[in-house]
Amino acid sequence: MDIRVNTNKLDRTNKFLLYVSAMRPLLNRRALFTDCTQEYVKPCEPKAGENVKIYFRTAKQNVDKVFLIHESEEVEMNFDHANGEFDFYSIEIQMTEDVFFYSFKILSGKVCCYYNQRGVNKEMQPYYNFRIIPNFATPQWAKGAVIYQIFVDRFCKGDSSNDPVDREYVYIEEGISQVKDWNKYPATMGVREFYGGDLQGVLNKMDYLQELGVNVIYFNPLFVSPSNHKYDIQDYDYIDPHFGKIIKDEGETLPEGDNCNAHATKFISRVTSKENLEASNQLFIDLVEEAHRRGIKVILDGVFNHCGSFNRWLDRERIYENQEGYEKGAFISEDSPYRSFFKFNPNGRWPYNTAYDGWWGHDTLPKLNYEESEQLEKDILRIAKKWVSPPFCADGWRLDVAADLGHSSEYNHIFWSKFRAAVYEANPNAIVLAEHYGDPYNWLNGKEWDTVMNYDAFMEPITWFLTGMEKHSDDFRGDLLGNSDSFFQAMSHHMSRFPMPSLQIAMNELSNHDHSRFLTRTNRRVGRVAGLGSEAANENVNKGTFREAVVIQMTWPGAPTIYYGDEAGLCGWTDPDNRRTYPWGQEDIELIGFHRDIIRIHKENKALLYGSYKELFGAHKIIAYGRFMEDNLITVVINSNFEEKEISIPVWEIGVRDGEEMERLILTTETGYNIGQTSYVVDRKMLKVSLPPISAAVYRKKI
Repeated sequence: MDIRVNTNKLDRTNKFLLYVSAMRPLLNRRALFTDCTQEYVKPCEPKAGENVKIYFRTAKQNVDKVFLIHESEEVEMNFDHANGEFDFYSIEIQMTEDVFFYSFKILSGKVCCYYNQRGVNKEMQPYYNFRIIPNFATPQWAKGAVIYQIFVDRFCKGDSSNDPVDREYVYIEEGISQVKDWNKYPATMGVREFYGGDLQGVLNKMDYLQELGVNVIYFNPLFVSPSNHKYDIQDYDYIDPHFGKIIKDEGETLPEGDNCNAHATKFISRVTSKENLEASNQLFIDLVEEAHRRGIKVILDGVFNHCGSFNRWLDRERIYENQEGYEKGAFISEDSPYRSFFKFNPNGRWPYNTAYDGWWGHDTLPKLNYEESEQLEKDILRIAKKWVSPPFCADGWRLDVAADLGHSSEYNHIFWSKFRAAVYEANPNAIVLAEHYGDPYNWLNGKEWDTVMNYDAFMEPITWFLTGMEKHSDDFRGDLLGNSDSFFQAMSHHMSRFPMPSLQIAMNELSNHDHSRFLTRTNRRVGRVAGLGSEAANENVNKGTFREAVVIQMTWPGAPTIYYGDEAGLCGWTDPDNRRTYPWGQEDIELIGFHRDIIRIHKENKALLYGSYKELFGAHKIIAYGRFMEDNLITVVINSNFEEKEISIPVWEIGVRDGEEMERLILTTETGYNIGQTSYVVDRKMLKVSLPPISAAVYRKKI
């Protein structure tokens, strides 16, 4: 149908509107923006029944209509206000108990496009809809918090009287050993080596952590366990006395040739004596109180998918078999009260029944049998509440291999809903974050996990972009090195799977206890310690690239998480080489100073804690992005080329206007960093800068 308009018959007003429409510039797609931060969703963490005002930004006088789309229904938004170069449209929605999914439709002349978490699209893409989860909020203290991960045995030795000693017991068929040289590299099979780090050592270094700028300490497991990593829990109710206090120290170590732990009387005394266990718990209480006094939170590591063969509920090592005050373990007796905690093969026979399920077949890691044991579920939920309640008062849990728990996906979700409810009931200001590889969407529903260790939307894209390396140093991808399009696409896709309250507290790590140290990845060498040796992890590393990564870490949405020693220049291949001791007395002082300064910048700018994020520019080995909130407007630029680059960044997209000044807060290079402030005037809506090779810079609009 051909509709022709006779303009002679229009009144003057309509003639003017038609003229304006005809003169309107093409749709400015780069100006279109919204997200779920508190600038665009008010309130951003609503309760059911509350009215929420949702905003959408366009270029000034650039669009005809904006619609909010919810469940295929399009509702026109109202013009709300103008600010600088932008118009803002709004709509008010009353929340129900249900998750609110939405996207946007924009009309400008003959142009129609859609907007979701991936930005502007030609078609609707429900997979990337925004979502608001009523009644789901994450604590303010966790948003953008600087977390410091401590692997206790390797951080600092504060008490020699609790050190594990040679052949105190046998672990995986060999006697454990005490390492006398703090600076020795971990052995290739170093799980039986103990360096003697403990909670007193952490207490002794509280000044250091506070001066660094740490908001949260995340501890790898602290509970009684035979390994140095302690992911095979022996007793969930107590801190390991080797990390805590040994008041009662009796018995003997195992003589050579005797590998039966039932004879390890020194070990049995140390880990079953209530004097030692209670004293160790008290030391943890003291540590948390001291951390809280300094404004530092504490997160515990919870290993609830499996336990260890030493665990008192199973007692395969016969540690508790003859100890007063302990029930018989399920390995010892068919009549054990813990029999249902484990799944035994029908052909197994007692006493000393070895026919139980192990996680991935490992008999040292018995799989916990929740579906067939109501009591097990009750006990673990009791543990969940215990450690976040007085007198312990921890501030949350990190959950090991959380998606593996249980024997079915259905039960897994049921359990984590119960777990979070239990934690929240005991401590409404605590958090529950999970170790998870892959899409966390189904668990980040406001009822199970609060967030995750952020591999997909942080560690991996940054590692590929800056180093071309896989996070274990197991592969090199030249096609991903410096590929800004791949970087931004990966980040955008994976970040879209988080609701905003989860993204703002996501654990953004460069390194941890399961992967190679980031500084080692900068050497772009594929390998592990068994094949290349420990020293090779220190060779040909690039501190300039590492500084670039830390700048991204401290300016990206989420909670930047430092693996102990990274800030001091620690290197290492993947597990176990990544668990080297903190190099006290041999620290890289310049790197520590850099971390203090970039952490200070992170904490001083609210846009970096919970502001909006927007991609601004990408080219080969160059990325630029903005973080912005109210008048706190931040631009971050990375140049990973080996030559200087002139870069023009469209800072108008985050609200910086022509003639306004931006000040450089920090510049990093291959040789160091500079926090001397330099000002730049925005010209023709662009910030024009020259960045040296292998550098990163952070700019802020002057107020």
